[in-house]
Amino acid sequence: MEAVRRWQADWRYPTTLLCIYGFFSTVKPLEPFLTPYLTGPDKNLTTEQVNNQIFPVWTYTYLCVLVPVFLLTDWLRYKPVVIFQCLSLFATTATLLWLRSVAAMQAMQFCYGVVTASEVAYFSYIYSVVDLKRYRKATSYCRSVQLLGYTVGSVLGQLLLSFQLMSYDNILVLTLVLTSIALLVACLLPMPRQSMFFHRNKTVTEGIKTHGDGTVDSTEHSRRAKVSLEEPRDEMVDKEAEGVDEKNKDLEVGARSCCQVLLQLWRDFLQCYSSRQLLYWSVWWAMATCGYNQTANYVQVLWEHFVHAASLGHSSDKYPC
Repeated sequence: MEAVRRWQADWRYPTTLLCIYGFFSTVKPLEPFLTPYLTGPDKNLTTEQVNNQIFPVWTYTYLCVLVPVFLLTDWLRYKPVVIFQCLSLFATTATLLWLRSVAAMQAMQFCYGVVTASEVAYFSYIYSVVDLKRYRKATSYCRSVQLLGYTVGSVLGQLLLSFQLMSYDNILVLTLVLTSIALLVACLLPMPRQSMFFHRNKTVTEGIKTHGDGTVDSTEHSRRAKVSLEEPRDEMVDKEAEGVDEKNKDLEVGARSCCQVLLQLWRDFLQCYSSRQLLYWSVWWAMATCGYNQTANYVQVLWEHFVHAASLGHSSDKYPC
C-alpha cells in the first residue's frame, strides 16, 4: 500500500494516465474519411450540404466556446473539463453513427467543436500536478502520445478501408470503444488542488464555512444538526438571519474573486504580449492553427472531386488546385 501511495504521489502517475487518455482519445480512424462517409450511401448527403451547412458549424462553435471553456477549465480545476471533453467526443461519434439528417450532423459538428475547444484542459492539467522542473518532460510526453494517436488512427483507418476489413459503421463502433477506455482513464486522474487563477492559494481556517469546491464544512454540518425543535423561536429567527448574512457575504466574496481573476487575466495578458517576440509567435501560431484546421476540414471535398473525375475517366486538369 505504501508503494502504491508513493507511486500515486509521484509526477509519473498523472503523466502516465494523461498520456493514456491522450492516445485513446485521439485515435479516430474515420476522421480522414468523413466526407466520403457523409456523402455515401450510409448518410446520403450531398457535397453542398456537407461543405456549406455541416462543416462550418465546427469552425464557429470552436470560436464561440473557446474563451468560456478556458475560464471554466481553470475554475473547475481541469479534471471535470477533461471528462466533459471525453463525453463530448463520445456524443460526437454516437451521433455520427446512429443519426442521419443534416440537423443531426450539425449537432455532431457542434459537439466536436466543444471537444477541440476543451483541449486546453488536456494541456493545462499537467501543469497543476507536476513540479516546474518537470514541465518540459511531461509536456513532451503528452504531446508526443497525442500525435502518435492521430498517426495510428489515420494509418489504421486507411488499412481497414483499403483492405476492406471493416465498414464505416464498424470503425465508428471501434472508436466508441476506444473513447470509453479514454473516459475510464480520465475518471482515474487525480483532482488538482490548485489552478492558475481561481484556486491559487487555498488555506483552511477555523472560521471558513465552505471549501474551495463549494462543499460545506463538517463543523457547519454539526452545528446545524444540533438545532432541536425545542429551541426558542426567536433564537431560530436570529440563526436564520445570520445564515442569510453569511450567504450575502459569500456572494460578495465570490463577486470580488471573479473581479480579481479578470483583473489578473488582463495583467497577465499585458505582461505576456509586451514581448514582441512572444506576440509574433502567438500570431504565427494562431494563423498556422487556423490554416491547418481549415485545410484538414475542407481538403476531403477536393479529394472527392479528384476521385470522382478519375472514376469518370476525366482529366484532372478540370479540377485545378
